[in-house]
Amino acid sequence: MNSTTLKSAAGAAQMARPAPTTKSKSDEFVRIENVVKKFGDSTAVNNVNLNIAKNELFALLGSSGCGKSTLLRMLAGLETVTSGRIFVDGEDLAAMPPYKRPVNMMFQSYALFPHMTVEANIAFGLKQEGTPKNEIKERVADALNLVQMGKYAQRKPHQLSGGQQQRVALARSLVKRPKLLLLDEPMSALDKQIRQKTQLELVNIIEKVDVTCVMVTHDQEEAMTMAGRIAVMSEGHIVQIGSPSQVYEFPNSRFSAEFIGSTNLFEGVVVEDEPDHIFVESQDLEARMYVSHGITGPLGMPVGISVRPERVKVSRERPGTPHNWARGVVSDVAYMGSYSLYHVRLESGKTVVSNLSSSHLMSEGAPAYNDDVFIYWSPSSGVVLTQ
Repeated sequence: MNSTTLKSAAGAAQMARPAPTTKSKSDEFVRIENVVKKFGDSTAVNNVNLNIAKNELFALLGSSGCGKSTLLRMLAGLETVTSGRIFVDGEDLAAMPPYKRPVNMMFQSYALFPHMTVEANIAFGLKQEGTPKNEIKERVADALNLVQMGKYAQRKPHQLSGGQQQRVALARSLVKRPKLLLLDEPMSALDKQIRQKTQLELVNIIEKVDVTCVMVTHDQEEAMTMAGRIAVMSEGHIVQIGSPSQVYEFPNSRFSAEFIGSTNLFEGVVVEDEPDHIFVESQDLEARMYVSHGITGPLGMPVGISVRPERVKVSRERPGTPHNWARGVVSDVAYMGSYSLYHVRLESGKTVVSNLSSSHLMSEGAPAYNDDVFIYWSPSSGVVLTQ
């Protein structure tokens, strides 16, 4: 996943779905308190605390085995909580069986009944609850219209495309009018070509109904395109929570910086720390690194400086700044159409990745493979990481 795609996805998600900024009761519509889940001696979820706002589309993002799916299954009631509490709209879910919870889950495989029509699949849950026939007919028709599948009502699942099956599964989840909708890897069964379009369609459908949504995904672009806020998980812990742009632009750890998109991570030690800037010395650079924010740490403290590839510039000329630069040789160039990825091997042996737009390369003159170049970036482009 390239950093430009992730960055633009973060910006698009923020413009469409800004995260809540003021604290209110609705900001704790879903409240997870000190939740732990153990399987024997193994801890899958380790003391997680999380609040999710009413009508928010929230993503749990992480690699396989990080605990995100286990947390989702505990919300659904498919796994019991070892310790801690989970509340939805003020109700403690601890002693509530799955079928009584105001929660519905759309599974990764969609789990449609192959012998039933689209209409019958959507109506199934309502029939199980004993909903009157007239109400079932009306609610199923509304759900079909919501997902634009009315003309496919009498088809069987095998007669539908992957994207159409997903819409049916979503309609079946929404027809019961849950307070909380859970999505388990919602795009994993779709071809890459239609995934991006379907992501936006799914968000638009969810935003039309009065439902709070928690989705689990390992796909960074999917989380940043769809969610208003993201929780990055690792080894059962939540590492960072924030809007897509906050998590991308201001990672709070080396794990977040390297997991979300790609980054260049320079290790060094603090040699000057002021309220508005720090200087860091690194064996990878000839010049000191200058970052335009302080950290309140002791001199000599080891830190990492994260610089995203689109922030790194490449030039044949030595930059005029006394800081944040190094010499190198172009070791690889990957042409991606609107931009090119430059791999520059520094004299220290470290390889730095730079994402340069095609328009910039046309105006400046593109360096070629094996050219001697300089890399550099501005003081505001680096983020100090202490963990």
